[in-house]
Amino acid sequence: MTDDVPNQNVIAFQGEPGAYSHQACRLYRPQMEALPCRTFEDTIEAVRGGRAELAMLPVENSTYGRVADIHHLLPETGLHIIDEGFVRVRISLLAVPGTRLSEVTDAMSHPVLLGQCRGFLRRHAIRGLVGADTAGSALEVARRGEKALAALAAPLAGEIYGLEELASGIEDRQNNTTRFLVMARQPDFSRRTNAQGGTTMMTSFVFRVRNIPAALYKALGGFATNGVNMTKLESYMVDGVFTATQFYADIEGHPEDPHVARALEELDYFTSSLNILGVYPADPLRAAQLQAAAPQ
Repeated sequence: MTDDVPNQNVIAFQGEPGAYSHQACRLYRPQMEALPCRTFEDTIEAVRGGRAELAMLPVENSTYGRVADIHHLLPETGLHIIDEGFVRVRISLLAVPGTRLSEVTDAMSHPVLLGQCRGFLRRHAIRGLVGADTAGSALEVARRGEKALAALAAPLAGEIYGLEELASGIEDRQNNTTRFLVMARQPDFSRRTNAQGGTTMMTSFVFRVRNIPAALYKALGGFATNGVNMTKLESYMVDGVFTATQFYADIEGHPEDPHVARALEELDYFTSSLNILGVYPADPLRAAQLQAAAPQ
């Protein structure tokens, strides 16, 4: 059972203080108190139960793809996407104060981050150790106080746990970025611009196609004929059954735009279920990336 009024100055995230999700909270909701939660389910429940107004959830990474389990959780949360944000994943080697790089023999972090720093670890003969998460690894390094053990985490984790940054920007891919969604108990279809005045809107939804030949092809045809740009389409099994497939999609536009409304109407005809997860302004980074990729 949820409270009538959620805590209006709290945003929940998964992980320990200093996690990249915490960094996203500071970047996109700096005026709010960040509430760490143990799991994604706990993060969602903090909003549903009224302990937080918003949730910050990572959905995909430019190097490793979608975040496991998130797409399964999104349709069941009862929450709505109201914003998106992109965080550049800058990885630092963090150790107890007074440690020299040459003294470090092991580095602890989440397996994903260990995989993003293979080159650095190999060059310095440092062995990777699997930790529960990035900020949790920094906390463990601070707790142990051993110079031979360091953590791979965000610089923010070093600030919080009093660790020294021995090396920064050590990730193998310098454009590594994670996309986050800001979720709330109520949808917001009213906005038409982002913080910088950009007018591109995004609509996210999940759907299942009807069991008819070429259903997916027919369902998506309306987006092409109506000139709607689909920026993401992913499929995943439902309840572990190979024959039950659900699709997650992001499109540019607002459901009230005539061409988007027509496309969604065609989609609805060929689907057994259609659930709009949120309508929100496109992050300015989208336009910047398109401009950078455009032929000169």
